[in-house]
Amino acid sequence: MAENFDLVVVGAGPAGYVAAIRAAQLKQKVAIVDKQWMGGVCLNIGCIPSKSLLKNAEVAHTLRERGKDFGFTFDNLKLDYSVAFKRSRSNSERLVKGIGFLMKKNNITVFMGSATFKSKDTLAVAGNDGKNTELKAKNIIIATGASAATLPNVKIDGKQIVTYVEAIMQDWLPKSVVIVGAGAIGVEFATIWNSYGVDVTIVELLPRVLPREDEEISKELTKELTKAGIKIKTGVKFESIVASGKTVKVKLPDEMLEVEQVLIATSFTPNSKNLGLEAAGVKVSDRGFIEINEKMQTNVPNIWAIGDVTGKLMLAHVGSAMGIVCAENIGGHETVTLDYDMMPRATYCHPQVASFGFTEAQAREKGFNIKVGRFPFQANGKALGLGDYAGFVKIIMDEKYGEILGAHMIGPEVTELLPELTLARMMELTPHEIARNVHAHPTLSETLMEAAHGAEGQPIHI
Repeated sequence: MAENFDLVVVGAGPAGYVAAIRAAQLKQKVAIVDKQWMGGVCLNIGCIPSKSLLKNAEVAHTLRERGKDFGFTFDNLKLDYSVAFKRSRSNSERLVKGIGFLMKKNNITVFMGSATFKSKDTLAVAGNDGKNTELKAKNIIIATGASAATLPNVKIDGKQIVTYVEAIMQDWLPKSVVIVGAGAIGVEFATIWNSYGVDVTIVELLPRVLPREDEEISKELTKELTKAGIKIKTGVKFESIVASGKTVKVKLPDEMLEVEQVLIATSFTPNSKNLGLEAAGVKVSDRGFIEINEKMQTNVPNIWAIGDVTGKLMLAHVGSAMGIVCAENIGGHETVTLDYDMMPRATYCHPQVASFGFTEAQAREKGFNIKVGRFPFQANGKALGLGDYAGFVKIIMDEKYGEILGAHMIGPEVTELLPELTLARMMELTPHEIARNVHAHPTLSETLMEAAHGAEGQPIHI
Protein backbone atom coordinates (compact mmCIF):
# COMPACT_ATOMS: atom_id res chain seq x y z
CA MET A 1 0.00 0.00 0.00
CA ALA A 2 1.51 3.29 -1.09
CA GLU A 3 1.82 6.28 1.21
CA ASN A 4 0.27 9.41 -0.28
CA PHE A 5 1.67 12.97 -0.17
CA ASP A 6 1.06 16.28 -1.88
CA LEU A 7 4.80 16.57 -2.48
CA VAL A 8 7.81 14.29 -2.24
CA VAL A 9 11.30 15.82 -2.40
CA VAL A 10 14.14 13.53 -3.46
CA GLY A 11 17.35 14.87 -1.93
CA ALA A 12 17.81 16.62 1.41
CA GLY A 13 20.57 19.11 0.58
CA PRO A 14 20.21 22.91 0.70
CA ALA A 15 17.90 22.83 -2.32
CA GLY A 16 15.73 19.92 -1.22
CA TYR A 17 15.24 20.56 2.47
CA VAL A 18 14.51 24.26 1.87
CA ALA A 19 11.90 23.35 -0.77
CA ALA A 20 10.32 20.89 1.66
CA ILE A 21 10.10 23.49 4.43
CA ARG A 22 8.61 26.14 2.15
CA ALA A 23 6.07 23.65 0.77
CA ALA A 24 5.09 22.64 4.31
CA GLN A 25 4.59 26.32 5.18
CA LEU A 26 2.18 26.48 2.23
CA LYS A 27 0.09 23.68 3.81
CA GLN A 28 1.38 20.85 1.61
CA LYS A 29 1.71 17.34 3.02
CA VAL A 30 5.42 16.75 2.41
CA ALA A 31 7.89 13.87 2.49
CA ILE A 32 11.61 14.04 1.84
CA VAL A 33 13.92 11.18 0.83
CA ASP A 34 17.70 11.03 1.02
CA LYS A 35 19.96 8.03 0.65
CA GLN A 36 22.76 9.34 2.86
CA TRP A 37 22.29 12.38 5.06
CA MET A 38 20.22 15.41 5.95
CA GLY A 39 21.80 18.66 4.80
CA GLY A 40 23.46 17.10 1.77
CA VAL A 41 27.05 17.69 0.69
CA CYS A 42 27.00 21.32 1.86
CA LEU A 43 26.42 20.69 5.55
CA ASN A 44 28.20 17.34 5.78
CA ILE A 45 31.30 17.45 3.56
CA GLY A 46 31.24 20.81 1.81
CA CYS A 47 30.50 24.44 2.65
CA ILE A 48 30.18 24.14 6.42
CA PRO A 49 33.11 21.93 7.47
CA SER A 50 35.39 23.65 4.94
CA LYS A 51 34.70 27.06 6.49
CA SER A 52 35.66 25.69 9.90
CA LEU A 53 38.93 24.41 8.45
CA LEU A 54 39.53 27.75 6.75
CA LYS A 55 39.14 29.59 10.05
CA ASN A 56 41.70 27.29 11.64
CA ALA A 57 43.94 27.90 8.63
CA GLU A 58 43.62 31.66 9.13
CA VAL A 59 44.73 31.34 12.76
CA ALA A 60 47.54 28.97 11.79
CA HIS A 61 48.76 31.40 9.13
CA THR A 62 48.74 34.27 11.63
CA LEU A 63 50.67 32.26 14.21
CA ARG A 64 53.21 30.84 11.74
CA GLU A 65 53.81 33.78 9.43
CA ARG A 66 52.63 37.00 11.02
CA GLY A 67 53.60 36.90 14.66
CA LYS A 68 56.11 39.71 14.31
CA ASP A 69 53.48 41.97 12.73
CA PHE A 70 51.36 41.64 15.86
CA GLY A 71 54.15 41.51 18.40
CA PHE A 72 54.28 37.90 19.52
CA THR A 73 56.72 35.02 19.04
CA PHE A 74 56.77 31.30 19.81
CA ASP A 75 59.77 29.13 20.59
CA ASN A 76 58.02 25.83 19.88
CA LEU A 77 54.70 26.44 18.12
CA LYS A 78 52.71 23.23 17.58
CA LEU A 79 49.73 23.05 15.23
CA ASP A 80 47.44 20.03 15.59
CA TYR A 81 45.37 19.66 12.42
CA SER A 82 43.35 16.81 13.94
CA VAL A 83 41.80 19.37 16.34
CA ALA A 84 40.79 21.53 13.38
CA PHE A 85 39.23 18.45 11.77
CA LYS A 86 37.29 17.56 14.93
CA ARG A 87 35.99 21.12 15.19
CA SER A 88 34.82 21.00 11.58
CA ARG A 89 32.95 17.75 12.19
CA SER A 90 31.36 19.10 15.38
CA ASN A 91 30.04 22.18 13.58
CA SER A 92 28.74 20.04 10.73
CA GLU A 93 26.97 17.59 13.04
CA ARG A 94 25.36 20.44 14.97
CA LEU A 95 23.79 21.91 11.83
CA VAL A 96 22.73 18.51 10.50
CA LYS A 97 20.86 17.86 13.75
CA GLY A 98 19.25 21.25 13.25
CA ILE A 99 17.88 20.16 9.86
CA GLY A 100 16.36 17.09 11.51
CA PHE A 101 14.66 19.37 14.03
CA LEU A 102 13.28 21.55 11.21
CA MET A 103 11.80 18.49 9.51
CA LYS A 104 9.92 17.58 12.71
CA LYS A 105 8.88 21.19 13.34
CA ASN A 106 7.32 21.40 9.87
CA ASN A 107 5.73 17.92 9.99
CA ILE A 108 7.80 16.67 7.08
CA THR A 109 8.04 12.87 6.86
CA VAL A 110 11.64 11.72 6.39
CA PHE A 111 12.65 8.56 4.54
CA MET A 112 16.33 7.59 4.54
CA GLY A 113 16.93 5.47 1.47
CA SER A 114 17.25 5.43 -2.33
CA ALA A 115 14.30 6.64 -4.39
CA THR A 116 13.49 5.41 -7.90
CA PHE A 117 10.66 6.52 -10.17
CA LYS A 118 8.17 3.79 -11.04
CA SER A 119 5.97 6.28 -12.89
CA LYS A 120 5.53 10.04 -13.02
CA ASP A 121 3.72 10.10 -9.66
CA THR A 122 5.15 7.06 -7.85
CA LEU A 123 8.49 6.44 -6.18
CA ALA A 124 9.91 3.21 -4.81
CA VAL A 125 12.12 3.83 -1.78
CA ALA A 126 14.65 1.19 -0.75
CA GLY A 127 15.16 2.12 2.88
CA ASN A 128 18.57 2.11 4.52
CA ASP A 129 16.90 0.06 7.27
CA GLY A 130 15.98 -2.67 4.76
CA LYS A 131 12.33 -1.64 4.46
CA ASN A 132 10.85 -0.88 1.06
CA THR A 133 8.19 1.81 0.73
CA GLU A 134 6.10 3.11 -2.15
CA LEU A 135 5.29 6.82 -2.20
CA LYS A 136 2.64 8.45 -4.36
CA ALA A 137 2.62 12.23 -4.79
CA LYS A 138 0.80 14.93 -6.73
CA ASN A 139 4.19 16.59 -7.28
CA ILE A 140 7.77 15.36 -7.02
CA ILE A 141 10.91 17.53 -6.75
CA ILE A 142 14.28 16.10 -7.77
CA ALA A 143 17.08 17.69 -5.72
CA THR A 144 19.76 15.01 -5.85
CA GLY A 145 22.74 17.33 -6.36
CA ALA A 146 26.03 16.49 -8.03
CA SER A 147 29.23 14.56 -7.37
CA ALA A 148 32.90 15.22 -8.02
CA ALA A 149 33.72 14.31 -11.61
CA THR A 150 36.50 11.86 -12.28
CA LEU A 151 39.14 12.27 -14.99
CA PRO A 152 39.95 9.77 -17.73
CA ASN A 153 42.93 7.55 -16.93
CA VAL A 154 43.14 8.83 -13.33
CA LYS A 155 42.26 6.29 -10.65
CA ILE A 156 40.81 7.87 -7.49
CA ASP A 157 41.98 5.60 -4.67
CA GLY A 158 40.72 7.79 -1.81
CA LYS A 159 44.14 7.92 -0.13
CA GLN A 160 46.87 9.14 -2.46
CA ILE A 161 44.62 10.43 -5.25
CA VAL A 162 41.51 11.99 -3.77
CA THR A 163 38.49 14.21 -4.39
CA TYR A 164 37.25 16.89 -1.98
CA VAL A 165 35.20 14.20 -0.20
CA GLU A 166 38.25 12.30 1.05
CA ALA A 167 40.29 15.48 1.54
CA ILE A 168 37.77 17.09 3.86
CA MET A 169 37.33 13.88 5.86
CA GLN A 170 41.00 13.21 6.57
CA ASP A 171 42.34 14.33 9.95
CA TRP A 172 45.96 14.50 8.79
CA LEU A 173 47.99 16.68 6.46
CA PRO A 174 50.00 15.56 3.43
CA LYS A 175 53.56 16.87 3.33
CA SER A 176 53.16 17.84 -0.32
CA VAL A 177 50.19 18.00 -2.66
CA VAL A 178 49.26 18.79 -6.25
CA ILE A 179 45.78 20.24 -6.69
CA VAL A 180 44.36 19.71 -10.18
CA GLY A 181 41.90 22.54 -10.80
CA ALA A 182 42.01 26.19 -9.69
CA GLY A 183 38.30 26.70 -9.12
CA ALA A 184 36.77 27.45 -5.71
CA ILE A 185 37.49 24.02 -4.19
CA GLY A 186 41.07 24.01 -5.46
CA VAL A 187 42.04 27.42 -4.11
CA GLU A 188 40.23 26.87 -0.79
CA PHE A 189 42.10 23.63 -0.10
CA ALA A 190 45.30 25.32 -1.25
CA THR A 191 44.69 28.01 1.38
CA ILE A 192 44.03 25.47 4.15
CA TRP A 193 47.01 23.25 3.43
CA ASN A 194 49.47 26.07 2.72
CA SER A 195 48.56 27.76 6.01
CA TYR A 196 49.67 24.62 7.85
CA GLY A 197 52.96 24.45 5.96
CA VAL A 198 52.07 21.89 3.28
CA ASP A 199 53.98 22.22 -0.01
CA VAL A 200 51.16 23.06 -2.47
CA THR A 201 51.17 23.19 -6.27
CA ILE A 202 48.05 24.09 -8.29
CA VAL A 203 47.77 22.86 -11.88
CA GLU A 204 45.03 24.44 -14.04
CA LEU A 205 44.24 23.69 -17.68
CA LEU A 206 42.71 27.13 -18.31
CA PRO A 207 44.85 30.30 -18.49
CA ARG A 208 44.16 31.58 -14.96
CA VAL A 209 42.98 30.71 -11.45
CA LEU A 210 39.25 31.13 -10.76
CA PRO A 211 38.77 31.25 -14.54
CA ARG A 212 35.10 32.30 -14.30
CA GLU A 213 35.88 35.40 -12.27
CA ASP A 214 36.86 38.83 -13.59
CA GLU A 215 40.38 38.75 -15.01
CA GLU A 216 41.66 41.41 -12.59
CA ILE A 217 40.48 39.26 -9.69
CA SER A 218 42.36 36.23 -11.04
CA LYS A 219 45.56 38.25 -11.39
CA GLU A 220 45.32 39.63 -7.85
CA LEU A 221 44.59 36.21 -6.38
CA THR A 222 47.49 34.65 -8.27
CA LYS A 223 49.79 37.33 -6.85
CA GLU A 224 48.62 36.73 -3.27
CA LEU A 225 48.65 32.91 -3.45
CA THR A 226 52.14 33.03 -4.93
CA LYS A 227 53.27 35.42 -2.18
CA ALA A 228 51.99 32.85 0.35
CA GLY A 229 54.24 30.21 -1.21
CA ILE A 230 51.70 28.32 -3.34
CA LYS A 231 53.11 27.29 -6.73
CA ILE A 232 50.67 27.96 -9.58
CA LYS A 233 50.87 26.44 -13.05
CA THR A 234 48.10 27.67 -15.37
CA GLY A 235 47.49 26.80 -19.01
CA VAL A 236 49.00 23.38 -18.29
CA LYS A 237 47.50 19.99 -19.06
CA PHE A 238 48.83 17.06 -17.07
CA GLU A 239 49.83 14.00 -19.08
CA SER A 240 49.40 11.41 -16.35
CA ILE A 241 48.77 10.99 -12.63
CA VAL A 242 49.94 7.69 -11.16
CA ALA A 243 50.37 6.50 -7.58
CA SER A 244 53.80 4.90 -7.23
CA GLY A 245 54.74 3.51 -3.85
CA LYS A 246 54.37 6.19 -1.20
CA THR A 247 54.20 9.07 -3.69
CA VAL A 248 52.11 10.18 -6.65
CA LYS A 249 53.82 11.15 -9.89
CA VAL A 250 52.19 13.96 -11.87
CA LYS A 251 53.62 14.21 -15.37
CA LEU A 252 53.35 17.66 -16.94
CA PRO A 253 54.56 18.52 -20.47
CA ASP A 254 57.88 19.89 -19.22
CA GLU A 255 58.38 18.37 -15.76
CA MET A 256 57.52 15.58 -13.36
CA LEU A 257 56.08 16.42 -9.94
CA GLU A 258 56.33 13.85 -7.16
CA VAL A 259 54.09 14.47 -4.14
CA GLU A 260 52.43 12.66 -1.27
CA GLN A 261 48.87 13.36 -2.40
CA VAL A 262 46.90 14.66 -5.40
CA LEU A 263 43.52 16.38 -5.08
CA ILE A 264 41.32 16.27 -8.18
CA ALA A 265 39.17 19.42 -8.03
CA THR A 266 38.08 19.92 -11.62
CA SER A 267 34.31 19.69 -12.06
CA PHE A 268 31.05 18.05 -11.02
CA THR A 269 28.65 15.60 -12.62
CA PRO A 270 24.89 15.57 -11.87
CA ASN A 271 23.38 12.82 -9.75
CA SER A 272 20.68 12.01 -12.31
CA LYS A 273 21.47 8.35 -12.97
CA ASN A 274 19.70 5.42 -11.30
CA LEU A 275 16.65 7.54 -10.47
CA GLY A 276 14.40 5.89 -13.05
CA LEU A 277 13.93 9.15 -14.91
CA GLU A 278 13.20 7.17 -18.07
CA ALA A 279 10.16 5.58 -16.42
CA ALA A 280 8.85 9.05 -15.60
CA GLY A 281 9.71 10.48 -19.02
CA VAL A 282 11.97 13.26 -17.66
CA LYS A 283 14.35 14.85 -20.16
CA VAL A 284 18.03 15.32 -19.38
CA SER A 285 20.79 17.08 -21.33
CA ASP A 286 23.70 15.31 -23.02
CA ARG A 287 25.72 15.94 -19.84
CA GLY A 288 23.00 14.47 -17.61
CA PHE A 289 21.56 17.69 -16.19
CA ILE A 290 17.79 17.75 -15.75
CA GLU A 291 16.18 20.32 -18.00
CA ILE A 292 13.79 22.81 -16.35
CA ASN A 293 11.88 25.99 -17.14
CA GLU A 294 11.93 29.22 -15.10
CA LYS A 295 9.39 27.70 -12.68
CA MET A 296 11.76 24.73 -12.00
CA GLN A 297 9.37 22.43 -13.87
CA THR A 298 10.67 19.59 -16.06
CA ASN A 299 9.00 18.48 -19.28
CA VAL A 300 6.72 16.34 -17.08
CA PRO A 301 4.35 18.91 -15.48
CA ASN A 302 4.21 17.38 -11.98
CA ILE A 303 7.96 16.66 -11.76
CA TRP A 304 10.29 19.49 -10.82
CA ALA A 305 14.06 19.80 -10.37
CA ILE A 306 16.25 22.20 -8.39
CA GLY A 307 19.85 22.70 -7.35
CA ASP A 308 23.03 21.20 -8.77
CA VAL A 309 21.26 18.41 -10.67
CA THR A 310 19.94 21.08 -13.06
CA GLY A 311 23.40 22.57 -13.70
CA LYS A 312 22.04 26.14 -13.59
CA LEU A 313 24.60 27.45 -11.11
CA MET A 314 26.09 24.88 -8.77
CA LEU A 315 26.06 26.80 -5.49
CA ALA A 316 24.21 25.94 -2.27
CA HIS A 317 22.49 29.31 -1.91
CA VAL A 318 21.28 29.17 -5.51
CA GLY A 319 19.82 25.73 -4.83
CA SER A 320 18.00 27.08 -1.76
CA ALA A 321 16.61 30.00 -3.76
CA MET A 322 15.45 27.56 -6.45
CA GLY A 323 13.81 25.44 -3.76
CA ILE A 324 11.72 28.34 -2.44
CA VAL A 325 10.64 29.41 -5.94
CA CYS A 326 9.78 25.83 -6.86
CA ALA A 327 7.68 25.24 -3.73
CA GLU A 328 5.84 28.51 -4.29
CA ASN A 329 5.09 27.62 -7.91
CA ILE A 330 3.76 24.22 -6.82
CA GLY A 331 1.68 25.82 -4.08
CA GLY A 332 0.25 28.52 -6.35
CA HIS A 333 1.88 31.23 -4.25
CA GLU A 334 3.26 34.51 -5.58
CA THR A 335 6.96 34.12 -6.33
CA VAL A 336 9.87 35.51 -8.38
CA THR A 337 11.91 34.53 -11.44
CA LEU A 338 15.57 33.92 -10.70
CA ASP A 339 18.31 35.64 -12.72
CA TYR A 340 21.24 33.22 -12.56
CA ASP A 341 23.65 35.78 -14.07
CA MET A 342 23.12 38.00 -11.04
CA MET A 343 23.49 35.39 -8.30
CA PRO A 344 26.21 36.00 -5.69
CA ARG A 345 29.37 33.88 -5.88
CA ALA A 346 31.75 33.44 -2.96
CA THR A 347 35.16 31.79 -2.66
CA TYR A 348 36.73 31.50 0.80
CA CYS A 349 40.42 31.34 -0.07
CA HIS A 350 42.77 33.97 1.33
CA PRO A 351 42.17 36.64 0.30
CA GLN A 352 38.45 35.96 -0.16
CA VAL A 353 36.78 36.46 -3.53
CA ALA A 354 33.15 37.56 -4.00
CA SER A 355 31.26 38.61 -7.09
CA PHE A 356 28.00 38.75 -8.98
CA GLY A 357 26.87 39.73 -12.45
CA PHE A 358 28.94 40.34 -15.53
CA THR A 359 32.71 40.60 -15.57
CA GLU A 360 34.14 43.67 -17.25
CA ALA A 361 34.88 41.64 -20.40
CA GLN A 362 31.37 40.13 -20.46
CA ALA A 363 29.73 43.54 -20.06
CA ARG A 364 31.71 44.93 -23.00
CA GLU A 365 30.95 41.83 -25.10
CA LYS A 366 27.23 42.36 -24.47
CA GLY A 367 27.51 45.84 -25.94
CA PHE A 368 27.25 47.95 -22.78
CA ASN A 369 29.09 51.22 -22.50
CA ILE A 370 30.40 50.88 -18.97
CA LYS A 371 31.94 52.83 -16.15
CA VAL A 372 34.09 51.07 -13.58
CA GLY A 373 34.62 52.14 -9.99
CA ARG A 374 37.51 50.66 -8.01
CA PHE A 375 38.75 51.09 -4.47
CA PRO A 376 41.72 49.32 -2.84
CA PHE A 377 41.59 47.86 0.65
CA GLN A 378 45.00 49.36 1.42
CA ALA A 379 43.22 52.75 1.61
CA ASN A 380 40.59 51.40 4.04
CA GLY A 381 41.18 52.04 7.75
CA LYS A 382 39.45 48.90 9.00
CA ALA A 383 41.46 46.68 6.64
CA LEU A 384 44.68 48.29 7.84
CA GLY A 385 43.61 47.70 11.44
CA LEU A 386 42.98 44.03 10.65
CA GLY A 387 46.40 43.79 9.02
CA ASP A 388 44.63 42.30 5.99
CA TYR A 389 44.53 44.78 3.16
CA ALA A 390 45.34 43.03 -0.12
CA GLY A 391 42.76 43.39 -2.86
CA PHE A 392 40.07 45.77 -4.02
CA VAL A 393 36.39 46.34 -4.79
CA LYS A 394 35.29 46.83 -8.40
CA ILE A 395 31.79 47.94 -9.44
CA ILE A 396 30.72 47.84 -13.09
CA MET A 397 27.80 50.03 -14.17
CA ASP A 398 25.99 50.85 -17.40
CA GLU A 399 26.93 54.41 -18.41
CA LYS A 400 23.50 55.15 -19.92
CA TYR A 401 21.17 54.26 -17.05
CA GLY A 402 23.53 53.79 -14.11
CA GLU A 403 22.41 50.15 -13.75
CA ILE A 404 24.79 47.95 -11.75
CA LEU A 405 25.94 45.22 -14.14
CA GLY A 406 28.28 43.41 -11.77
CA ALA A 407 30.70 43.69 -8.88
CA HIS A 408 33.97 41.87 -8.25
CA MET A 409 35.84 41.90 -4.96
CA ILE A 410 38.95 40.36 -3.52
CA GLY A 411 40.06 41.07 0.02
CA PRO A 412 39.18 40.66 3.72
CA GLU A 413 35.68 39.25 4.36
CA VAL A 414 34.41 40.40 0.96
CA THR A 415 31.89 37.53 0.99
CA GLU A 416 30.08 39.45 3.74
CA LEU A 417 29.97 42.62 1.60
CA LEU A 418 28.04 41.05 -1.29
CA PRO A 419 24.44 41.43 -0.01
CA GLU A 420 24.42 45.23 -0.15
CA LEU A 421 25.36 45.08 -3.82
CA THR A 422 23.03 42.25 -4.85
CA LEU A 423 20.16 43.92 -2.98
CA ALA A 424 20.96 47.20 -4.77
CA ARG A 425 20.81 45.37 -8.09
CA MET A 426 17.52 43.65 -7.23
CA MET A 427 15.92 46.92 -6.11
CA GLU A 428 17.29 48.73 -9.19
CA LEU A 429 19.47 51.09 -7.17
CA THR A 430 22.47 52.69 -8.84
CA PRO A 431 25.98 53.44 -7.52
CA HIS A 432 24.66 56.93 -6.77
CA GLU A 433 22.40 55.53 -4.01
CA ILE A 434 25.18 53.32 -2.65
CA ALA A 435 27.53 56.31 -2.54
CA ARG A 436 24.92 58.45 -0.76
CA ASN A 437 24.13 55.71 1.77
CA VAL A 438 26.18 56.65 4.84
CA HIS A 439 28.46 53.76 5.82
CA ALA A 440 29.76 53.46 9.38
CA HIS A 441 33.44 54.29 9.86
CA PRO A 442 35.75 52.46 10.09
CA THR A 443 34.24 49.43 8.32
CA LEU A 444 35.20 47.29 5.37
CA SER A 445 31.87 48.24 3.80
CA GLU A 446 33.18 51.74 3.19
CA THR A 447 35.05 50.29 0.21
CA LEU A 448 31.65 49.76 -1.48
CA MET A 449 30.73 53.41 -0.94
CA GLU A 450 34.12 54.55 -2.24
CA ALA A 451 33.94 52.30 -5.31
CA ALA A 452 30.44 53.62 -5.99
CA HIS A 453 31.74 57.19 -5.83
CA GLY A 454 34.49 56.09 -8.20
CA ALA A 455 31.99 54.60 -10.69
CA GLU A 456 30.39 58.04 -10.87
CA GLY A 457 33.77 59.68 -11.43
CA GLN A 458 33.89 61.32 -8.01
CA PRO A 459 36.20 59.23 -5.79
CA ILE A 460 36.82 60.73 -2.35
CA HIS A 461 39.75 58.88 -0.77
CA ILE A 462 41.88 58.06 -3.81
